[in-house]
Amino acid sequence: MEAFFTLYDDLPRGGPSDDDSLNWALALAGVPEDGAICDAGCGPGADIAALLAHVPRGRVEAVELHPHYAARAAARFADEPRVRVRQGDMGTLGGPFDLIWSAGALYFLGVTEGLTRWRAALAPGGAVAFSEACWFTAAPSARARTFWDREYPQITDAAGIAAQVEAAGYTVLGQRPLSDAAWEDYFQPMEDRIATLRPGAPPALAEVLTAAEDEIATWRACRAEYGYLLTVARPR
Repeated sequence: MEAFFTLYDDLPRGGPSDDDSLNWALALAGVPEDGAICDAGCGPGADIAALLAHVPRGRVEAVELHPHYAARAAARFADEPRVRVRQGDMGTLGGPFDLIWSAGALYFLGVTEGLTRWRAALAPGGAVAFSEACWFTAAPSARARTFWDREYPQITDAAGIAAQVEAAGYTVLGQRPLSDAAWEDYFQPMEDRIATLRPGAPPALAEVLTAAEDEIATWRACRAEYGYLLTVARPR
C-alpha cells in the first residue's frame, strides 16, 4: 500500500469531480443557504469550498477515513470556522444534514447499503448526491469490460443505479454523467505525478504507476462507454 499512497496521497483530488456538476446537484436538491452539508469521503477536500459557497449561512462537515487525506483537508480549511473535518468512517455520519455529498466514494459502502445507513443522518427533506461508476452502453468493449471486471465488477448502468437507490427507500430526483473535463482535472495532475516518480521507481511503485497509466489510457479510449454518473435522491 505504501507504493499506492506514494502516487495518490498528494494529488489535488481523490477522484473525478467538478464544480459544474456539484452546482447542478445542489440546485436540484434545493439546499438552503443556512443548511448543513456533509462531504462523505471528502479525500483531500477538493469539493469543500464549492459546497461551502452554497451555504453562506451554513456549514460543511467533511468525513474521510484515510488519515493523510483528512489531515490535508483539515489544514486547507483550518481558518474556516464553518468547516469541520473529521477522520473516521463515512458509514456513521451523525447529522442532521440537509445534503450528503459523496464524490465517487459511496461504492466503499455499496449504494443501497450506504444510502440505507445515511438516511438517519438526513434532516427532514434532506437529500443525497453521489457519483458512481456507470456503463453508458449495453455492449461495452472487451477493453472496458476487462478493466471494470478487475476494478469494480459491480458496475451497472443508470437504470441499475436508480434501482439500487430505490431499494434503499429513496426517490431519484435526477441523474447526469460527469463531464470529460472532470476526468481530465483528475488525470492530468496524476500524469504529472507519474512522470516525476517514474525515473528510478522501485518495482512496487512502478507497478502502481503502470496501473494508473492503464486507467488513464483506458478511460480516454473508452470514455463513451463508461464514466461516473451523478445521482441526486431524497428519501421517500
